[in-house]
Amino acid sequence: MQVITPGRPEPYALRLTAYAPNGARLGTLPHHLGFEAGIPLNDVPSLRLTYPAAGAGAELLTAPVEIAVEVSVGGGPWLEPNDARFLRIKRGSNATDATGARSYDCPGYAWMLRKLVLHPGPVMVEGKRPFSAVSAGAILRTFVDEGHARGTLPGLAVAFTTTHDSAGQPWDKTLTLQVEPGADLLTLLLNLSEQGVLDWTMTGRTLRAYNEGTILGEDLAAGHAPVDLRLGRDIDDAPATATLEDLASAILVRGEAGLSVEVTNPSAPQPWGRWETAQSQGGVADEGTAILLGTNALARAGRERTQLTRGIRVEAARWLPLVHYRPGDLVLAPGETGAMEPVRVRQITVSVGQDGGIGGNLVLHDRFIERELRLARQAAGILAGGVSSGGTGGTPAPEPSGRVAAAPAGLIVEPAAYTDEHGFARGQITATWTPVTADVNGVALDVDGYELYARVNATGQVWRHIATSDDTTATYSPLVVATTYAFKVRATAAGTKGAFGPEFVVLVPDDVTPPPVPSTPVLSTRLGVIDAAWNGLGSSGEPMPPDFEHVRVHMAADAEGPWTVVDHLRAAGSALIADQPYNTPRWFRLTSVDRRGNTSAPSAAASIATQPLVNGDIIGEVIDGANIVPGTVNAADAVIANTITGGLIQALAIETPHLKANAVTLDKLAAGSVDATRLTATAIDGKTITGAFIRTAATGRRLEFAPPGATYPEMRFIPASAGSNYTRLRTRDDQWPGEATFEITSGTNSGVTAASQTSIAAGFMQMQVRDSTLSNPNGGLMELAESYARYGYFRSADREQYFWFDNSGRTRHVGKWWDFTALGPTAGILAGSVTFASAGSGANIRFLSYGASMDGNMGPVVVMRRGLSSPTSHTPSGSWYVTESLQTGFRISTSFPDGFAIYWWAHRH
Repeated sequence: MQVITPGRPEPYALRLTAYAPNGARLGTLPHHLGFEAGIPLNDVPSLRLTYPAAGAGAELLTAPVEIAVEVSVGGGPWLEPNDARFLRIKRGSNATDATGARSYDCPGYAWMLRKLVLHPGPVMVEGKRPFSAVSAGAILRTFVDEGHARGTLPGLAVAFTTTHDSAGQPWDKTLTLQVEPGADLLTLLLNLSEQGVLDWTMTGRTLRAYNEGTILGEDLAAGHAPVDLRLGRDIDDAPATATLEDLASAILVRGEAGLSVEVTNPSAPQPWGRWETAQSQGGVADEGTAILLGTNALARAGRERTQLTRGIRVEAARWLPLVHYRPGDLVLAPGETGAMEPVRVRQITVSVGQDGGIGGNLVLHDRFIERELRLARQAAGILAGGVSSGGTGGTPAPEPSGRVAAAPAGLIVEPAAYTDEHGFARGQITATWTPVTADVNGVALDVDGYELYARVNATGQVWRHIATSDDTTATYSPLVVATTYAFKVRATAAGTKGAFGPEFVVLVPDDVTPPPVPSTPVLSTRLGVIDAAWNGLGSSGEPMPPDFEHVRVHMAADAEGPWTVVDHLRAAGSALIADQPYNTPRWFRLTSVDRRGNTSAPSAAASIATQPLVNGDIIGEVIDGANIVPGTVNAADAVIANTITGGLIQALAIETPHLKANAVTLDKLAAGSVDATRLTATAIDGKTITGAFIRTAATGRRLEFAPPGATYPEMRFIPASAGSNYTRLRTRDDQWPGEATFEITSGTNSGVTAASQTSIAAGFMQMQVRDSTLSNPNGGLMELAESYARYGYFRSADREQYFWFDNSGRTRHVGKWWDFTALGPTAGILAGSVTFASAGSGANIRFLSYGASMDGNMGPVVVMRRGLSSPTSHTPSGSWYVTESLQTGFRISTSFPDGFAIYWWAHRH
């Protein structure tokens, strides 16, 4: 039991209080022999205590009761925290114990939620209760309200509605689920929290549920007064356990219809080489979803997993558990190395010993484990379906003609973004809907599958059949990110196409995951120039991902900023920064940027200052040895180029005996000081001309060789009055180890919107139009590699288009085709689709025009979809033909009056 000294309030005190089941307070339990309460996030808490038979209040424990753990700070009121109400339902004793002490294992009040189960309802689908496009609150209230109507758990209260969570905020996710009768409320809550739909807790006997990551995910690690749990003050023990057991650098994902996709993670540690794992995913039939699932799995298995447990102390603590922070909150605490970092509190355990001493521990998750949990939730949502963060609220774009009434109900679509094997952002969706069990007239019907359709949500866009499923969930990829799509679904029965359900409009999100934080720049200074070098890796030594674009080099005059971008690096290398004042610190840090413009947090900063070679008061004067700052001049860097001119050297001060052999090179001579009259015949034949800078002229049209600031061997072609807008040839050695890469870059256009770059390496060639900084794609591309080739146009994801060729012998195209009415008479291929209305009676004969008279014969290939309500029965039967092919179009003739759609292409020959 806890000993409280009279007259001195305890800084932190815990006690136990008994309550009648679903009833009033009975009294405290002051004579316990110690207890321990574990309170996790989104799970059932537990209490274990020991109580003597002769202790005051022991009689309260002889029958089932509720036990509350209460906390008081500084002698203040006793308060019951969330998840601190427990059920005395399990006890133990030992007859040989003379004290008659008994032990009690008490689950939290939420344990009782398993005693409320779902019963069959008025509407059943394949033996399950359907919930179509509803909130989590609606499903939970259905369980609770129906249970209360049966008299189940009468003491349970809820503090949310079907439309708003316990904080009064609208539910932010929509669900379509089929739940088996007999499923209990606790299992449903655990599943919903594991999929990231909600967070939940108990306040006494009241169930509270919140949108995930809001009230039960408060960020206390930021701001002017963060909750910082310090070693020696708030924390007295900091163990960590780590394992590589789940490590893998490659995964084989196997799906439906023979789909097999390998995904790799080059940034994963590989101390013994490549480690593989496999994953079988039923219901996944598209490569993009398989890549997304494999990438998520490798992200969770791509590093050493570390469990952080921190022992807490309360006697000198500034921040107290269950008072200043709760399970789910983000706080600052010592990480594995002892450095303070943001971590999420996953469980708080408090204990009181037999001597009254208070202790406990925290289970903490760093940002890596929290990210792994989010990835696991995303994968669970893709495989199980049923959860959507909500549509865009947009109105489905109208079709040119009317649409069939709804059939499958409750369609919801959850989008996600992923990066494909080439480093480009792609979209993926998981769609879920309610099963269809009847025809449009309400007569029972067995369906054999479903067809999911999609289109860009704009009037006139063509609906495309993107997936077929034999259950109520389908996945599809790739889609264009940052684009709004509309989706609809219909059932099929014995080959007959059913009615489409209502559309669901959703924005496919862009990739918002930034690349890793870069490593700290390594700084050096030479001849008054600062060299900021980057090793091409992240802060933890990991390689940059496939969608990495460049790092920005930031400089500031103060460690707190402001920061200015002074250069960009597309790979490991150095940025050279000149013209900085002597003896003045300059701070540098890096941020990494991917192809979608996502920017990482800044790297750790480093500082350096340039040093003068001579005393400041003799700059511009005659220098002797005493004036040179010791240690600043070495044999390689004796004098900064171009700083000593003839006007600064005394006449006859330098005689031939004082010149070292080969000491005077071209860069030591003033422009124009050596002309033909001063050179002997054959003076430079067979000689190597050295110097910091060789150019054909000082201004105007000229060539510059190895100009100042060039990192690699470089030649610049400068036209008249071009300034810095020049063409550059250079050879880089940072692209592939041990290999030279030849690079040509142009100047910018007059609008400063574009520049071009050509790279040539042993197994790689690329020509691309980029933006004016050569940082981002901005036009045509030709890329040739040893294993593939691609030709196309890259600017933004919605306009990306290219042909892909590789060693498989297969070719693919990414992008859209021009509409057939706009291509003109010289187009080689025309393609399209069009719908013709019913003719009313008799034959339906239609002519499709190419929009121009083509320069050559055309060969149309056509398929037809007849507009019948029961197309597989062919009632009435009929026939159709292409009856005329001209240079201006072709004619379709049918024996029936029904409307029809044709899908066609034609080539000019």
